Amino acid sequence: MLSVFAELETNLRKERQLEGIQRAKELGKYKGRKERVDASVVQQLKADGVSVKDIANKFNVTKRTIHRKLVA
Repeated sequence: MLSVFAELETNLRKERQLEGIQRAKELGKYKGRKERVDASVVQQLKADGVSVKDIANKFNVTKRTIHRKLVA
Protein backbone atom coordinates (compact mmCIF):
# COMPACT_ATOMS: atom_id res chain seq x y z
CA MET A 1 0.00 0.00 0.00
CA LEU A 2 2.84 2.38 0.82
CA SER A 3 4.43 1.80 -2.56
CA VAL A 4 1.22 2.97 -4.27
CA PHE A 5 1.33 6.26 -2.35
CA ALA A 6 5.03 6.66 -3.06
CA GLU A 7 4.43 6.15 -6.78
CA LEU A 8 1.55 8.64 -6.73
CA GLU A 9 3.73 11.24 -5.01
CA THR A 10 6.52 10.65 -7.53
CA ASN A 11 4.12 11.19 -10.42
CA LEU A 12 2.70 14.37 -8.86
CA ARG A 13 6.20 15.72 -8.25
CA LYS A 14 7.17 15.05 -11.87
CA GLU A 15 4.03 16.82 -13.14
CA ARG A 16 4.75 19.87 -10.96
CA GLN A 17 8.34 19.94 -12.18
CA LEU A 18 7.28 19.84 -15.84
CA GLU A 19 4.71 22.59 -15.24
CA GLY A 20 7.38 24.74 -13.61
CA ILE A 21 9.80 24.20 -16.49
CA GLN A 22 7.09 25.07 -19.02
CA ARG A 23 6.23 28.27 -17.12
CA ALA A 24 9.90 29.25 -16.94
CA LYS A 25 10.32 28.64 -20.68
CA GLU A 26 7.33 30.90 -21.39
CA LEU A 27 8.98 33.62 -19.31
CA GLY A 28 12.29 33.11 -21.11
CA LYS A 29 14.15 32.04 -17.98
CA TYR A 30 14.72 28.39 -18.84
CA LYS A 31 16.99 27.95 -21.80
CA GLY A 32 18.69 24.67 -21.07
CA ARG A 33 22.38 24.01 -21.03
CA LYS A 34 24.73 26.21 -22.99
CA GLU A 35 26.15 24.59 -26.09
CA ARG A 36 29.84 23.87 -25.86
CA VAL A 37 30.38 23.76 -29.60
CA ASP A 38 29.01 25.99 -32.36
CA ALA A 39 27.78 23.92 -35.32
CA SER A 40 28.93 26.49 -37.88
CA VAL A 41 32.48 26.44 -36.50
CA VAL A 42 32.55 22.64 -36.61
CA GLN A 43 31.28 22.59 -40.19
CA GLN A 44 33.86 25.18 -41.23
CA LEU A 45 36.71 23.24 -39.63
CA LYS A 46 35.53 20.04 -41.32
CA ALA A 47 35.32 21.87 -44.66
CA ASP A 48 38.92 23.03 -44.10
CA GLY A 49 39.95 19.39 -43.86
CA VAL A 50 40.35 19.03 -40.10
CA SER A 51 39.56 15.52 -38.85
CA VAL A 52 36.65 14.82 -36.53
CA LYS A 53 39.07 13.54 -33.89
CA ASP A 54 41.11 16.77 -34.00
CA ILE A 55 37.97 18.91 -33.81
CA ALA A 56 36.74 16.90 -30.81
CA ASN A 57 40.09 17.32 -29.08
CA LYS A 58 40.09 21.06 -29.80
CA PHE A 59 36.73 21.55 -28.08
CA ASN A 60 37.27 18.83 -25.45
CA VAL A 61 34.15 16.89 -26.47
CA THR A 62 33.48 13.43 -27.87
CA LYS A 63 33.62 12.54 -31.54
CA ARG A 64 29.89 11.74 -31.33
CA THR A 65 29.17 15.36 -30.37
CA ILE A 66 31.06 16.55 -33.44
CA HIS A 67 29.19 14.10 -35.68
CA ARG A 68 25.87 15.42 -34.32
CA LYS A 69 26.92 18.99 -35.15
CA LEU A 70 27.92 17.99 -38.67
CA VAL A 71 24.51 16.42 -39.34
CA ALA A 72 22.57 19.35 -37.88
